[in-house]
Parts: sequence; structure tokens; C-alpha cells
Amino acid sequence: MSRPEPVDALVIGSGPNGLSAAIRLARSGRSVVVCEAMPQAGGAVKSEELTLPGFVSDTFSAVHPAGAASPVFAGLPLAEHGLEWVQPEIAMAHPMPDGRAGALYRDLDRTAAHLDDLHPGDGTAWKGWAQPWLDHFDALRRTMLGGFPPLPGAARLAAGVGLSGVLDFARLLLMPAADLAEELFDGPHARAWLYGSVLHADVPAEGSGSAIAGAYLHLLGHAVGWPSPRGGASGLTDALVGHLGDLGGEVRLSEPVTRIVTHDGEVAGVATATGARYRAPIVVAVTTPHALLDLVGDAMPSRYARRLRRFTYGPRTVKVDWALDGPTPWTAPEARRAGTVHVGGEAEAVTAQTGAVARGDVPERPFMLFGQQSIADPTRAPEGKHTAWAYTRVPAAVHGPEAAVAHVERMTDQVERFAPGFRDLVLARHVQGPADLEAGDPNLVGGDVGGGSYVLHQTVFRPLPALVPYATPIRGLWLGSASTFPGGAVHGVPGWAAAGYALAAARIGR
Repeated sequence: MSRPEPVDALVIGSGPNGLSAAIRLARSGRSVVVCEAMPQAGGAVKSEELTLPGFVSDTFSAVHPAGAASPVFAGLPLAEHGLEWVQPEIAMAHPMPDGRAGALYRDLDRTAAHLDDLHPGDGTAWKGWAQPWLDHFDALRRTMLGGFPPLPGAARLAAGVGLSGVLDFARLLLMPAADLAEELFDGPHARAWLYGSVLHADVPAEGSGSAIAGAYLHLLGHAVGWPSPRGGASGLTDALVGHLGDLGGEVRLSEPVTRIVTHDGEVAGVATATGARYRAPIVVAVTTPHALLDLVGDAMPSRYARRLRRFTYGPRTVKVDWALDGPTPWTAPEARRAGTVHVGGEAEAVTAQTGAVARGDVPERPFMLFGQQSIADPTRAPEGKHTAWAYTRVPAAVHGPEAAVAHVERMTDQVERFAPGFRDLVLARHVQGPADLEAGDPNLVGGDVGGGSYVLHQTVFRPLPALVPYATPIRGLWLGSASTFPGGAVHGVPGWAAAGYALAAARIGR
């Protein structure tokens, strides 16, 4: 048997968190290897021709407001490695049955005027609520997108907004979106407009903690937009890999880690399915909590293992990508210019659909997130053609390929209600059910696209309550996935934070 290859640090997984962790470790002068199980780097951030030649689809994640706001990415020379953010004219639109749509523009005044036009006073109320947070957005961003505990950002936020603002923020963290919508809006369009963004996470609008999910996404829309990488999501991954390479780091593809090796309570390295072995005093695992336990086995202290196994995942997902013969013919003009469209109708209809999924029922009119990146980025499709995608949450009853395809028919019917003639434009489609999503990225457990549920106790304390949630009882072994604070979306913060703690522990000899 060959001797293990020595490296200073090893990262398991090449998604944005894994690459961010590797970059931080490499910038400290350490030799770094990233082991990626798949033949393509990126985790859930990659693009492929899924439907027809010349039509570039994002295999998983597609729209990246948190990426544009990320303090991690902002500090890296990603533009030098080809990353270019493309902003649609309208970040998001939420069409309604009356042919109008609530729209989220980058410009707050334009958004407020639009919402006031839909119902007098709603836009004014939104501007009055949003402006103070936007005035202190950098502090808010560093609170929401900082490592745990997010004290530096919180201190700056407190200094900016004062005691009353801190109390308002604490209330927002616990508040249902339904209550926030009731306080701000009288018209149906703005209420639905907020509800749709709430459902990027898995907590319903009536659930505690849902207000921050929708409101923060809208604030991101004003502050940084809802952009996508030009040419596909792989543009972000390629830029991260390129920068890592400049630092001397290496990504090894088709190299799935099968075991984390430990000795006397300390990490020693990893073994892979190809027979390779690595000796490393630092290992950052960008995996789910349960996968981490499987890799470590009995070496993990039982009390910690029991607590980690309580971590819960979010709902299942069905995703479809379409190649289209033309742009989606939305009835609402704003939806034709938006990068993201929330398809579901009135707030009450959105609530009914999500309630059905929670009960285990299959909704006939599913709420979905619909993306049309080719509207702003013509490199995604041949001239005159377009791409589109949509995903929706589903109950366990949607199981297996046939059930997923049947649900895509319901999704297509739902789009057709707000964009008559859509079905006739479909040239080809590619369907991913829950099992397909997990097969493409094992971190998407059961098709959960958020790295774990965002029920209230897991919104802040991810994966479990701890001052340093990235640490494990095994010295030198760290967890840096979306299952840790601040959670999902594409921003690289968990991996960056885990690497930072790993370096600090190495400096003090722990």
C-alpha cells in the first residue's frame, strides 16, 4: 500500500463553501487539496447543456443575491478569473391573476412608486420600512453573512440603528412574514410579493422567523440585485477554482472521500474511493452533519453524535429546466423583464399550496420559483431562443421519476395560467426529482436545496447550539457546509468561517 500523501489541509467538497475554505487556508501559505466526489467542481453551483445543445442551464442554484453581497467573495479577485454578474432589469416579479405583478427593482424609489401604483400607500410603507436598513446595509450584511457568532456585524448594526433598531431587528428575526405584511400593506399585490420571497426558505409565511427570510431577500434586491454569473453558474465556480490555483491549491475531481481517519481524538487525514490516502492535520468537511458522522464512524464522541443526528432537513424539491422557442409570454409586463418570477398568485393561494405540501398532499397548483436568466444574458441560448427553469417543494408522495414528471405537468399548467402559450414554446425539458438532485449533489438530502431546514431553532443554531458551530470534538476536524451558520444560499461564508477557526486553532496549538 502506498504511503499517504502529506498536505497541510484537506477540504472535502468543491462547492462555494469548500472552495472558500480552501482559498482561506491557501492564503495562509498552507498546501491545500480539495477532494470532490463528482467529475465537475462546484457542488450545487454548476451549469450544463441539460436540454438541447446551445442552451445553458444551471444544474442547481441559479440566482445569487447573497453571492453578490458576500463579504467573502467581495474580498477575492474573482473578476480577474472571469466572473461577471449579470443584473436583469427587474430582480423579481410576482404576477397575479389580474394581469399585474408586484415587482422588485434595484431602485427603492422605483419599487415604491410601482407598489403605490398597485395600491396607494403600500410603496410608501415599504420605503419607510426598508430605507433605514439600507442606510446601514453593510452592517446588516455582515450580521447576516458573517461567521458565528456574528458579533462584529451586530455591533456595527447596533451603533447605526440604536437600541430601538436592535429591538426591531430582534423582533424581525422571530416574526412571521404574515404579520409583517399585515403591518405594512393593505393591497393584495404587495402582500403576495413578500410571501413569494419567504418561500425561498422552507418556513411558511405564518411561521415564526419567516419575516426575515422574505424581507432580507428584498433588501438584497435593492442593495446588490438578484444577479447570475454571465454564461452560467459555473462562472462563479470557475473563478473560485482559478483563484485557488493561483494560490497553489488543487481540486481533485472524481475523488470521493470514504473515510476520515483519526488518531487519539485528532484528525489524521482521509481515504478516498480511488485508493488514495492523504495525511492532513486540518480537514474541513463541507458535508451534511449526518454524512460527517458516517465518514468519521465510531471515532466521534457519542454525545456529540447524538446531538448532530437531531439535525433536520427541509422539504423535497422537483426542478425542471426548459429550452424555449421564445421568451415566456407572461401576461404581466413586469414578469417579462424579471430574472426571477414567483408563480403562485395571491397570498392566500401561496399559503394554501404550501399548507398542502406540509400536510403531505400534492398541490394541483404548486407555488414555484421560476428563472429566466436568458432575458438578461443572451449567452445562455441560441439567438431568438431562451432558457427557463423552475423548482417547487413537494411532499413525500412525489417519489420516483414518474411522479416527478407528473408534477412537472402541474408546474407547466401553473405557468400557463400566468403566461398563456408557454407550453407551445417548449422545445425540450430536463426533469430532476428529489433523488436526482441528491444524486447530483449528496448535500441536497432528499432534494432539500437549503442545506437543512430553517425552522426557528435551526435558523441561528446550525447545526447545533455552540459558540463555534464549525468545530467538532475531533481536533483538527471542522464542518463548513450550508448546514452551519449562516446557512444556505451561495456566499461561501460557512467554509470561510470554518477555515478561519481552523487556522486560529492551529496557531494556538489546539
